[in-house]
Amino acid sequence: MAKNVVREITDRDTDFAQWYTDVCRKAELMDYSDAKGFIIYRPYGYALWEGIQGYLNDEFKKTGHQNVYMPLVIPESLFMKEAEHVEGFAPETAIITVGGNETLSERLIIRPTSETLFCNHYAKIISSYRDLPKLYNQWCSVVRWEKTTRPFLRGSEFLWQEGHTVHKDEAEARKEALDILDIYEKLGKDLLAIPFIVGKKTEKEKFAGAVDTYSIEALMHDGKALQSGTTHYLGTGFAEAFNISFQDKDGSVKNPHQTSWGVSTRLIGAVIMVHGDDSGLVLPPYLAPTQVVIIPIQSHKEGVMEACAKLEENIKAMGLRVKIDDSDKSPGWKFAESEMKGIPLRIEVGPRDLEQGHCVLAKRYNGEKLTLDLDLVAESIPSILQHIHDDMYQRALLNVLENTKETTDYEEFKKIIDSEGGYIKMMWCGDQACEEKVKADTAATSRCMPFDQTPNGDVCPVCGKPAKYLVYWSKAY
Repeated sequence: MAKNVVREITDRDTDFAQWYTDVCRKAELMDYSDAKGFIIYRPYGYALWEGIQGYLNDEFKKTGHQNVYMPLVIPESLFMKEAEHVEGFAPETAIITVGGNETLSERLIIRPTSETLFCNHYAKIISSYRDLPKLYNQWCSVVRWEKTTRPFLRGSEFLWQEGHTVHKDEAEARKEALDILDIYEKLGKDLLAIPFIVGKKTEKEKFAGAVDTYSIEALMHDGKALQSGTTHYLGTGFAEAFNISFQDKDGSVKNPHQTSWGVSTRLIGAVIMVHGDDSGLVLPPYLAPTQVVIIPIQSHKEGVMEACAKLEENIKAMGLRVKIDDSDKSPGWKFAESEMKGIPLRIEVGPRDLEQGHCVLAKRYNGEKLTLDLDLVAESIPSILQHIHDDMYQRALLNVLENTKETTDYEEFKKIIDSEGGYIKMMWCGDQACEEKVKADTAATSRCMPFDQTPNGDVCPVCGKPAKYLVYWSKAY
């Protein structure tokens, strides 16, 4: 019976897309709602988002950012104020035309992002250099009317945080955009056990209305990249469009410089696709809602449940998230279920273990089993979880390194993309026509231009013109 839990998951290497959907459903992360493209975040899935929220909230507040909340809707006249921004989002907007039983005198846009709302507010509250900087962030959902959706990765509605900051000059704003990028990169390393490639987006791929966009990119098991977060230096374009100005110390009136930045619930998708296996989720220990599950064996036998309860108490005292699975399911079913849920560490306690004064620990990510004295288990777990996290990160990093190729030949580029996937580092002339040709020929796109621009060639392999930039290319979600 226990095997049926796993049997319901498609093999990862047979059909990766179906495997992903199976894991989302069977691990009880989400369910589909009756509105197409909108999902229900079930408690276990939402708990993963809460873990990400908690980490980022702490990091943002350490750096002086404050949480706010803007309205769900944007008056159409306000939305239309920034032309380039509107052009980028217009195809994805959902629009309210009726309120109650009356046709609205002005249509309302359900926010696809909140730049216009923040800018309108900033224009009212900023007048002096003393009002700067403004370091605001909000946690909310946004709606983008996507034609093709996939749980967590792309939906008509998704959860995210969006930071919107205002600064006195360009240097301060650019520093903000890069500082937040560093926080996102640390999020991958410290919480998600995901190594991100970081860099600057090309003009074609940058955020609508931004001067420069930076991103964190993750590589999935199937060799596709996932843009996992972005930060944007917006310059003064939004400030000019929304009449945001301040009087500087010298009495001159200036437009401030702005940034925006965000990560979303697609990070949950990244965790699933980077770490998961044919048995389900494999969660990094510091993100996992339950870090340790205790499974009694022959729980009706004398002393078993008492020993489990004592273990739970001692592990909780270490500040860890632990639970006893005291359901009436068989031990085999419980093992399979805890694997499906990706719980990092499983402890098995039965009559024989008690007789010998020890218990069995099973690591989810590699299946390794340890036997430890019952009296030493609780104090040993923090270091075991640290080892699991570090090893998961190194495994993911090795996957990136092994699946990053370099080429100076466009025909070789096309063969690698088609047969192997992964990242390819290749030079580029900077001409958008070459970028579009790569996409048309291979479905690959430029992911980012890394900060280390050490060239691996002199010419653009696509057109033969002198090369200007080193770019990471990949197929992507």
